[in-house]
Amino acid sequence: MNVEDILKTEKEIPLKSRTLIHFLLVNNTVTEALSAALKPYGVSLQQFNVLRILRGQNGKPASLATLNERMVSKMSNTTRLVDKLLLKGYVDRKVCPSNRRKVEIRITKEGLDILKEMDRSMTEAEDLILRNLSDQDMEQLNTLFNKF
Repeated sequence: MNVEDILKTEKEIPLKSRTLIHFLLVNNTVTEALSAALKPYGVSLQQFNVLRILRGQNGKPASLATLNERMVSKMSNTTRLVDKLLLKGYVDRKVCPSNRRKVEIRITKEGLDILKEMDRSMTEAEDLILRNLSDQDMEQLNTLFNKF
């Protein structure tokens, strides 16, 4: 279905506008599907991202600045995200002994365990989202996205 059909307009939308509208529509579709995959776990996409970053630290602590720098979505409030994960028992937070202004955040065993479950749900969602694209299509899309 083309953008004009989705927007229910008979007027042809200029190429640049149509392209950007397609980006927004695809972003919404992907975000909705991934959010739905995480809903049973009571975790947002941003919280999931924080957990994945912490898992990638391999037991080493991360600071709020490290998390913020590595987040996919830079607009989120990292402190608030960590607070919510702390309440769920998925992360722990300690003041750095050598620098009292620095906070060290680590993923807990419970966080690692639930993240494994979330990974399975996310893989299923990714497969569903990308079901109509071949590997070649995805390679081509990634090449195009790298131009940004």
